[in-house]
Amino acid sequence: MQNNPDILLITSDAALAANRHGGRAKCLQRLVRLDLPVPRTVALSFQAVKRIAAGQMPDIAQVDAQFGEEALLCVRPSSEDPDWGGPGAVLNIGMNDAQYRCLSERLGPGAAAALYSRFVQAYATHVARLDPDVFDGDPVESPKGLQRMLRAYEDEADEPFPQSRSDQLRGVLRSMARAWEGTSARLLRQAKGAPADAGLGLVVQEMIPGLGQGECGSGVLQLADPVTGLPQITGRYLSQSQGREALGAGAAAIYLEKDPRGPSLEELAPEAFEALKRDAALMRRRLREEMQVEFVIQNGEVHILDGVRVPRSPRAAVRIAVRLAEDGIIPPEEAVMRVDAHSVSELLHRQVAPDAAREVLATGIGASPGAATGRIVFSAAAAQASAARGEACILVRRETAPEDVRGMHAAAGVLTEKGGMTSHAAVIGRGLGLPCIVGASELTFNTRDKMLRTPAGRILRESDVITIDGSTGEILAGEPEMLEAALDDAFQTLMGWADTCRDIGVRANADTPADARTAHNFDAEGIGLCRTEHMFFEPGRLTVMREMIFADSSSGRAEVLARLLPMQRDDFIQLFKIMEGRPVCIRLFDPPLHEFLPATRSGQRELAEALDLPVSDVTRRIEAMAEYNPMLGLRGVRLGVTVPEIYEMQARAIFEATLESGAAGAPIVPEIMIPLVSAKREVELIKGRIDSVAATVRAQRGRDFTYRLGVMVETPRAALRAAEIAPNVAFLSFGTNDLTQMTYGLSRDDAGRFMSDYVNKGVFAEDPFHVLDIDGVGELLKLGAERGRAAHPGLTVSICGEHGGNPESIAFCREAGFDYVSCSPFRVPVARLAAAQLAIAEKIGVGPAKIP
Repeated sequence: MQNNPDILLITSDAALAANRHGGRAKCLQRLVRLDLPVPRTVALSFQAVKRIAAGQMPDIAQVDAQFGEEALLCVRPSSEDPDWGGPGAVLNIGMNDAQYRCLSERLGPGAAAALYSRFVQAYATHVARLDPDVFDGDPVESPKGLQRMLRAYEDEADEPFPQSRSDQLRGVLRSMARAWEGTSARLLRQAKGAPADAGLGLVVQEMIPGLGQGECGSGVLQLADPVTGLPQITGRYLSQSQGREALGAGAAAIYLEKDPRGPSLEELAPEAFEALKRDAALMRRRLREEMQVEFVIQNGEVHILDGVRVPRSPRAAVRIAVRLAEDGIIPPEEAVMRVDAHSVSELLHRQVAPDAAREVLATGIGASPGAATGRIVFSAAAAQASAARGEACILVRRETAPEDVRGMHAAAGVLTEKGGMTSHAAVIGRGLGLPCIVGASELTFNTRDKMLRTPAGRILRESDVITIDGSTGEILAGEPEMLEAALDDAFQTLMGWADTCRDIGVRANADTPADARTAHNFDAEGIGLCRTEHMFFEPGRLTVMREMIFADSSSGRAEVLARLLPMQRDDFIQLFKIMEGRPVCIRLFDPPLHEFLPATRSGQRELAEALDLPVSDVTRRIEAMAEYNPMLGLRGVRLGVTVPEIYEMQARAIFEATLESGAAGAPIVPEIMIPLVSAKREVELIKGRIDSVAATVRAQRGRDFTYRLGVMVETPRAALRAAEIAPNVAFLSFGTNDLTQMTYGLSRDDAGRFMSDYVNKGVFAEDPFHVLDIDGVGELLKLGAERGRAAHPGLTVSICGEHGGNPESIAFCREAGFDYVSCSPFRVPVARLAAAQLAIAEKIGVGPAKIP
């Protein structure tokens, strides 16, 4: 049989390969090479299983002959990646009437009947495809019950239960092979990242009954806790000789001395327990991984059935990888590669505990990771009042607007009916590290009556407690158990290793001092985008901003803006001090002015009172400013050209803050970014005014300073005409949120309503607001970068849209030669790790891969 590469007895020198026989078969061979007590096993290759699914059965008698006549067998799946899954294992193959009689004499009729009935249940359901309801229930433990089950099989199948081990094995292999080829199984594993043509291997292994006169049983053991990653012997053990779990009740039993719940394995079989610990430690050292040992104890003797990677939470993955590197088992670079960059964001936030009960009320788009529990509130004011009382709340809105930001700051989480991955709620939520679900259209929102209706008809009212999971998009009832954030020493160590490997900069999008402190704490290399308009929505500034909007002349606007100048200057001074000399890129005012004006009659009356104007004048002015499509109207650089006083005030605030912040230390070089540029002339006009403000400040203060001027490339035309724009600026930073919106002609706030249908139907491979569209938007980025650098060789090029924190998008940026990416503060660690993995992968010539 060893001459047949598709059917191999697993020995130390058998020609096995994970990409031909699967990860389980290869791991078993490694265990054999370690001289561990592994039962006799035969591996079937992917090709052999594919032929079995097509009806071409191998020589089953040859496989069967590898095992003793009385041996029971099991068949387990062996896919290339264990995360791809596969059909469930089938145990006790070979149980028949003769085996039952033999085992009844050795073990007693009850134990023998239980073994036989388990196999009949599995065979009837998975192989013969009989009605599972007929065979459901606990295994029978009496001869009469067994006979009833065998008669039921015969009645349903119109034939007696097969008695030949070869026939049973043939049926099991055929069933498992066809299950792998089924449509639902294929779609499920493709969702886990498996290629469409992924193969399945099968291993046929001699079973150790784990029944006898001495200590007998089965279980699993591991040396690391799967939730925390801390070194701890955990697992479970079912003692067949005791007839109960040796450690008593509990889904995650722990092997401890003198466990109060009952006798521990160490007490029942101390020699076997020590052997298992030695075997697990050997596997960890030689296989370079924390392994879960599946074992059977037969009359006190240990048998190792399998070894698999310890299942692990994201926090456990970090700690396990770091411990392996610190113990000298793997190099630090490999530890960096072993942690999924996407999962790092979960470490930065509270999470629903993995084993917590989840009552899912509805689902939406998980737009900002982490979980939060709180009482439902329906307005920003109610969120602020709740925070003042010390009560956690979830802010529920149809969609958020800039005036909701204060309420978002006060809330524990945000839930909206509308929106997508780059909607207002999503972007601000990620920036604040606030759990957020958007596009929850399954819920019926009735904000007037302050209630929600779930798809099942349940009514949720204000003050009802819910939990939102921004990682999964699930809205949960009540308050499930939570895990706290885990920024421990292991995390810091891993990120330090990552920073020594990466070759692209990582900055943060930070609008406030709080954002900047978060960015600094996450070791961002600077601020790549500071959206100054968010500073104007604070209560003390909003009225002044509205007064400026209502001013009738340039001098009137300048006079009002002079009152905002010291506020802006203080904002920038704080940012410069927090970032401690790291670069800070400040985007000039971007949104349309109507966003600062009240939309309700009550708000308009309050504004009229504050400005001492008739309500009718306020209403007419607001109506006159209305635009059909304000996001494509008077905003960004267009506002700076037509209402230049705003940009002049901001430039003065930046320059004065630069001088004051740099007075006590190294000079600060601020970066000023012009938003929504489409034409070279726009840049020339704004540059002229900013240069004039700079000259005035230099003359007034008697001190010199420098600054860097750049453009935020958000329109396709700016990317296409980058060669004209670049000579006038020091950097181009691509704002991929708006650039994607304009390239596709999609509203980023409304696309969430249909995006899942588009992805499911293959129109888009991914939501382009979540993962950068390399073919379309990416082509514009490449053209803009290439043309800009051709005209200005020293040009700095970056991304400052939300794509900057996405690992797949970072790969594109590295390949295109971008200098840095900028993302929300809480995505900075994700970007740092992803950038390091890409650099390491390029160095060793492979992609970031999961370690089997």
